[in-house]
Amino acid sequence: MIRTRALGGPGLADIAEVGRILGLDMGDRWIGVALSDPEGILASPLTRITRIGTEATIEVILQLVRQHQVKRIVAGLPYSMKGGLGPQAIKVLDFLHELRQRLEIPVETVDERLSTVAAGRRMREAGIVRKRKKREIDAAAAALILQAYLDEVRTNAGTEL
Repeated sequence: MIRTRALGGPGLADIAEVGRILGLDMGDRWIGVALSDPEGILASPLTRITRIGTEATIEVILQLVRQHQVKRIVAGLPYSMKGGLGPQAIKVLDFLHELRQRLEIPVETVDERLSTVAAGRRMREAGIVRKRKKREIDAAAAALILQAYLDEVRTNAGTEL
């Protein structure tokens, strides 16, 4: 199960007003991308970006933001199993810092420990063949990250009533 860290972010009404949210599963070679529906209820895998340098990768993300009229980005942050920030998490934060410089929308992070493992397990259970799974696992992991975020926002909004 993926648990997001306390974000102190938007409530459900804020998400509904904001529109689509882009979810990112950051890796060294690829970035999995997922997209929410406009109501902020359901996350779906969208694509996998091949990392070809920071500037070019950011440009691809910017194109997706424009194309889908994204109003918020949620990126998985790979905390260590002990809850600390390791070398991979630092790389993600550095990339997100560069991305934020080019965007006028919020970029948030959520705990993404084991999201790729969980996505692989779900794909295997669904009978998705290995070759296809390799191409789609990153986007599926991004969808799990984004869905966990959307679920937490809805849960927190429900407790605020």
